[in-house]
Amino acid sequence: MERRVVVEEEEERESIRAASEEVARQFTTLIDSGDVESIKQTQHLILGRLQDSNAVLSHFNEYSERCFAELSGDFAKRTRLLKSMKSDLDYIFMKLRSMKAKLVATYPDAFPDGSSTKMLDQRPDLEIPL
Repeated sequence: MERRVVVEEEEERESIRAASEEVARQFTTLIDSGDVESIKQTQHLILGRLQDSNAVLSHFNEYSERCFAELSGDFAKRTRLLKSMKSDLDYIFMKLRSMKAKLVATYPDAFPDGSSTKMLDQRPDLEIPL
């Protein structure tokens, strides 16, 4: 009885294998081998182009990193300089406004109307985003 079960399982496996081979054969008849080869060549070409692009981008990233390393010190130095200049100019304009206020208090006729205050400080407000 055991032998009969083994034989039946083997026959079932053989029929499954035969059916699989038939399905595979049917699939190969549906697909043109020239089309498959053309797709493989196109994929290979695309792979080559992507590898070339990746290499170019890697070199560009390395170059950009070197340039940034060289220039970041200059940017930091110039940023500090600009901030220092801004604080100096703010101090100067504050002093000018203070002097004008003292002049107006001492000589009220020196500035007959209030429009001169607007004309004196026409700097744009740099804190407001564009």
